[in-house]
Order: sequence, then structure tokens, then C-alpha cells
Amino acid sequence: MNLIIDIGNTVAKMAAFDGRALVEVLYDSNRTLEHLPGFCEKYPFEKAIVATVIDVDRQVRNRLDELPCPVLWLDEKTLLPVENLYDTPHTLGYDRIASVAGANEQYPGRDILVVDAGTCITYEFIDAAARYHGGNISPGMQMRFKALHRFTARLPLVSAEGPLPSMGKDTDTAIRAGVLKGIEYEIVGYIRAMKHKYPELLVFLTGGDDFSFDTNLKNIIFADRFLVLKGLNRILNYNNGRL
Repeated sequence: MNLIIDIGNTVAKMAAFDGRALVEVLYDSNRTLEHLPGFCEKYPFEKAIVATVIDVDRQVRNRLDELPCPVLWLDEKTLLPVENLYDTPHTLGYDRIASVAGANEQYPGRDILVVDAGTCITYEFIDAAARYHGGNISPGMQMRFKALHRFTARLPLVSAEGPLPSMGKDTDTAIRAGVLKGIEYEIVGYIRAMKHKYPELLVFLTGGDDFSFDTNLKNIIFADRFLVLKGLNRILNYNNGRL
């Protein structure tokens, strides 16, 4: 079995895979990985992959050093099952390349746009020949809410929960609609622009935030909350025998 450890900006995710099949996902602190020992006792892991976007502290490093199986640390030198055309692979977030690897595994031979709506919103494109061309990064939902509050004198910090008119009727709804509708229009705009260039485009939506879309686009959108984990598992399997 495979152990996947995905250490993100806000949370860590651990997953157990049996081949390509996702067995369980466990959320944990990205600063302690306190549930990792118990997770390892539950499954007979044979190999693991660790991908992190933060600098891990000594406590986390010790837990990872104690893993009962060989560990692949994902970096710019890791062999990939797709061709990476990014100009600066050493600056490329692991989650970005993992998401397109996961999408390409599910739909090989297709042009795919991956939209990851998390701390940031990222847009990644991989073509039908499995070539990753790159992508764009914009602020995520909570980042937008917090920025409006922090960088102004009087705008309040607003929650995503609550009334959502098409046009705000007060300051709270104006901010909420501005942020959420702005994200929706941004994502739909990317999809339409890419679909104009690649008519058979498929779109994967992943990440922690959910958004609604124009009904005309729903037939090309696949929601997969665990796409990055699946991509990391694919990368680990691709490197099997090299650990």
C-alpha cells in the first residue's frame, strides 16, 4: 500500500492507496502530523511520498524520519509521468504538477484545465500529449475577504456564508457578492477562453472551496476533491523501484 502525505499551507492530508484505489483520507495539523503514527499502524504501507509547500519543523521531520517504509520527497528532480514545460521547475508548487498528473491519469489523451480552489486559486493546463504547459495563480476566497478588510480602513471582515444577491444591498452583501461572484466569473472566463482554443477541453475542479457555474459548462466539469492526492500517488507509483 502507498502512503501519501500532502502538507499544505493550512492543513496536512494523509491518504492510503491500494494501487490506484483511494482507501482513506485523514486530515491533520501541518505543524505536528500528530495522527501520522496511528495512521501507519492501521495500514501495511510499503512506500510513501511526502510533498510540502511549507518548511517543516523538527517535530514533523522526526515523524517523517520514523516512517516504516521508503520515502520519496517530491522536488524538481523527481521523475514525472508527464512532460513538464515549466521554465522554473524548482519554483513550481508540488500541488500544481500533482493535480495535472492526476487529471491526465484519469483522462489520458485529452486537453485538460485543472482549477484548484484553495488558499490560492490555480489554473493548470496539460495537453492531450501529456505536456504540462504551466498555469496561473490568483488569490483564494479567504485571501480576498481578508485583503479587503486588512487593506482598507472601514471594510469589515465578511464571511462567505449569508445572503448572496447578484448586486449587494449593503456593505456585507456587496463584499460577499463581489468576492464570490468575482471568483465565479474569473473561473468561467478562464474555461471559456481555454475552450475557445481547445474545443474538446475537459475541466477538473479541485480544492477546498466549492463554487457554482454557468449551466452550459457543467457537462465538461469534473469535481474531484482528492485530485492532488491521486496525482501524488501516480507519481509515487511511477517512481516505484527507485526508492
